[in-house]
Amino acid sequence: MTDLDKTDARLLLALCARPRATGVELATTLGLSRNTVQARLGRWDDKGSLTPIDHRIPPKSLGRPLQAFVTARVNQHTLAAVTEHLRTIPEVLEVFGLSGAADMHIRIAAVDADDLYRIAGLILDIPGVERTNMSIAMSELIQYRTKPLLQQLAEDGGR
Repeated sequence: MTDLDKTDARLLLALCARPRATGVELATTLGLSRNTVQARLGRWDDKGSLTPIDHRIPPKSLGRPLQAFVTARVNQHTLAAVTEHLRTIPEVLEVFGLSGAADMHIRIAAVDADDLYRIAGLILDIPGVERTNMSIAMSELIQYRTKPLLQQLAEDGGR
């Protein structure tokens, strides 16, 4: 079940094309009323349908060009505490809970190899972290995206 419909998808695609467009511009471009546009924007805010603006800032713009992915095995009884501790490390960009051989997938950003080593040590020092494995990102081949899904939803309702 989606929180978004075809009209939402069309509106979001218009915002992808022109992120600074006003509500009036969007309404005119899409043939919608200004009230419809404003209501949809408000609903997205209320439901938390959009990620925060900081998701659009590349780490290299913040002086952290080196990215790595750490998988961690964690004592299951300490999972919540480990998660909270990871939240305190500024270089930790995101953490996913996993099924399988590892319990967490941690994306980090670093200044250089020495900084990466320091951050890896911070993660290993967290009580409950049993083992880690790191892979350095050599190149971003496909950036995070949802535009193809929005296009699909706008065209056929996502089916």
